[in-house]
Amino acid sequence: MGVRQWFLGWPVIRQITGDDPLGRGSAVRSARTERTVPRTAQADSVTRSICPYCAVGCGQQVFVKDGAVTQIEGDPDSPISRGRLCPKGSASKQLVTSPSRVTKVLYRRPHGTDWDELPLDQAMEMIADRVLATREQTWQQRDDEGRTLRRTMGIASLGGATLDNEENYLMKKLYTAMGAVQIENQARI
Repeated sequence: MGVRQWFLGWPVIRQITGDDPLGRGSAVRSARTERTVPRTAQADSVTRSICPYCAVGCGQQVFVKDGAVTQIEGDPDSPISRGRLCPKGSASKQLVTSPSRVTKVLYRRPHGTDWDELPLDQAMEMIADRVLATREQTWQQRDDEGRTLRRTMGIASLGGATLDNEENYLMKKLYTAMGAVQIENQARI
């Protein structure tokens, strides 16, 4: 390709000399542009979901190829967000695809300096045992004046911004049933 041919291939020159003076069509298209396809075009499936970050409940479309999430975008059919996502929602793909995401149960023993991998069943049993022991040790049936309390001050819950309304509802029910009174949530962006 000569210099003249290369120069005439510039989009601005094609725009000025061609039939697309506003630069909205063929003047701005190139061979590379023609080969470009959206990241979502090759997805095997698209699943509708809800953004996990706050209680707003923005709709998301999750694009999957070969069993892996390839893209997450706002769902234009969502009556709540109408296809829009905040910066956190737009970056939510990182929740499932980040190489630094922990996917195994890690446990650091008391006074330990290293993390050990545990089977999920063992970790769940350890948590249940500790919750029951703490509740038993800190249970207050009555106060000093004989008034019924039925509570524990040894267990508390602090929810975060990645919990949705349903999860918060279930956590409130669970902790209340266990007798906890300190149940809080930070659900702001």
